[in-house]
Amino acid sequence: MKSGPIVPAQVDFSEPGVTRAPDFDDVYHSKSGAFDQARHVFLAGNGLPQRWQGRASFVMLETGFGLGNNFLAAWQAWRDDPQRSERLVFISIEKHPLRREDLARAHAHSPAPELAAALIERWPPLTHNLHGLDFDGGRVRLLLALGDVRPWLGELVAEVDAFVLDGFAPAQNPAMWDAHTLKRLARLAAPGATAASWCTAGPVKQALRTAGFEVKRRPGLAPKWHMCSARFAPRHAMHKPAGREPLAREAREVLVVGAGLAGAACAWALRRQGMACTVLEANPGPAQEASGNPLGLFHGTLNPDDGIHARFNRAAALAMAAALEQMPELPGRQHGLLRLELQRSVEAMRQQVGRLGLPPDYVQALAASDAAHLSGLPLQQPAWFYPGGGALPPALLVEQWLQGARLISGRSVTRVERNEAGQWLAFDAQGQLMATAPAIVLAGGHAQLPLLQRLAPELPLVRQRGQLTHLAQASPLPKLPVAGLGYAIADGHGGLFCGATTQDGDEEPALREADQAYNLDQWARLAALEAPPQGPLAGRVSWRLMAPDRLPLVGGLPMAGYEGRDDQPRLLPRVPGLVLCTGFASRGISWAALCGQVAASLLSGAPLPLEASLLDAIDPARFAVRRSRRQTT
Repeated sequence: MKSGPIVPAQVDFSEPGVTRAPDFDDVYHSKSGAFDQARHVFLAGNGLPQRWQGRASFVMLETGFGLGNNFLAAWQAWRDDPQRSERLVFISIEKHPLRREDLARAHAHSPAPELAAALIERWPPLTHNLHGLDFDGGRVRLLLALGDVRPWLGELVAEVDAFVLDGFAPAQNPAMWDAHTLKRLARLAAPGATAASWCTAGPVKQALRTAGFEVKRRPGLAPKWHMCSARFAPRHAMHKPAGREPLAREAREVLVVGAGLAGAACAWALRRQGMACTVLEANPGPAQEASGNPLGLFHGTLNPDDGIHARFNRAAALAMAAALEQMPELPGRQHGLLRLELQRSVEAMRQQVGRLGLPPDYVQALAASDAAHLSGLPLQQPAWFYPGGGALPPALLVEQWLQGARLISGRSVTRVERNEAGQWLAFDAQGQLMATAPAIVLAGGHAQLPLLQRLAPELPLVRQRGQLTHLAQASPLPKLPVAGLGYAIADGHGGLFCGATTQDGDEEPALREADQAYNLDQWARLAALEAPPQGPLAGRVSWRLMAPDRLPLVGGLPMAGYEGRDDQPRLLPRVPGLVLCTGFASRGISWAALCGQVAASLLSGAPLPLEASLLDAIDPARFAVRRSRRQTT
């Protein structure tokens, strides 16, 4: 999907009790009240709350988030219902979202002030992304897709139980209501899905019928005396491509192999979807490999064309920032990050930010003087400032995420297999059975490479050595993490960590003087020091697992012997109940939260927190697809 700048809504608050959108010459809700309209038209019109009662999960999709009143009313109704579903997922698409300050003003007198305040607090940077906002301990999830409705309907991966067809009137906003847009609802509709709208225009009803819905006109709410409700009943059965079917929809227990960042993130995300987790770790305890580094960076990226890497890294960074908001402050966490720009002027950087439409709460282009002031270092280059980035001790994050999971440590998983009953079995090096479950996630990083090579020898994975350096005393010290030529993070005790080297296929476990010299030289150039500092050999060696395209591997393994279309990852059938979540390279903290959520949703069938084109980009099947394309051209 092509991304683009998000243009915030212009909101007119001049008339008491009325919130108007001057760009569309329309109001956000009728004078009868936003919550009354939401309850009568969109909830009752979809048979709610009765239809979600007793279910594990219920998924709603709204075309036009607006002020968010439909979401808040649905959330309030879900809270008030003692027979509610275990989880509620509300997906909403909005081309022109409100700025945080306008959202706060719009909800100054909300009928649900507690819920509105939570929404305002979690309001994300206005970037072209699918933003995941969690509430009530993750039992309520808002997936907010910012951008045009039609491409987003083609990119969402979800089974929707109820559609909320809202938006400004067809005359003012025709793209929201045309037949091409509404036809895309059919791809997302779960069996028995319903839809409701205040709009009863003939072309809209006909478009719904063409999409496979049975449409009825029903009494509306003043000043609109009619509304429509619909039920998805296509004449012909619709099948989704095998590669996007849930891999273990009925599973309530999952094995996770690996207790580093990847495995812990998966355990955290799985538990939030109601699944119990047993985590299997070869080392005596969690976070012993690369996740055991004392501190690690996390931040997004950007590039001139907002390509796949920039879009994925932005989505991951935003997911990580949102995850950190939901947990207690980690000791040692540092807020904000600078990444030096070595080639362009600050003027060129600002032009790029303006062209991409990236907001300042995601990234800012700073002149060298401003970057120097912010960092406390004599920096000579302009820098990108990521307010939501920073650094933290990964082991403490792993500890938080593993809470509530069962951990079996000190035994390496060397073989996994699926039996005739559909259970996955994990065996140790002595052939002893360690644990069983209906589903399994392989998230063990570089230590799991031999196992991955047996399961999927075609995956082009690289084991890379990295050495970081610790200076017990350093001056000057960075006030916040700084990256560019290497990176530097203050350790909180007068010293700093700097590094790190990258050596593919290097198996040397001992610290090396040459690598330390390299790291200290990088630090000297980063901080514009006259000469590299000296110090005793100190630091840490660890290994990373990475793919040649510098993206993670998250998804199911293609089934052997498949002879159908293989030109797109989403078309390939997968081994049931198995997901990979690995290949995090040097971006473990940045990627972990999003990748864990993707892995959990691929197993359970919950709506994916990432658009289809980015799912394809991190799918383990992408390498097989590329080989197939090369062979046919």
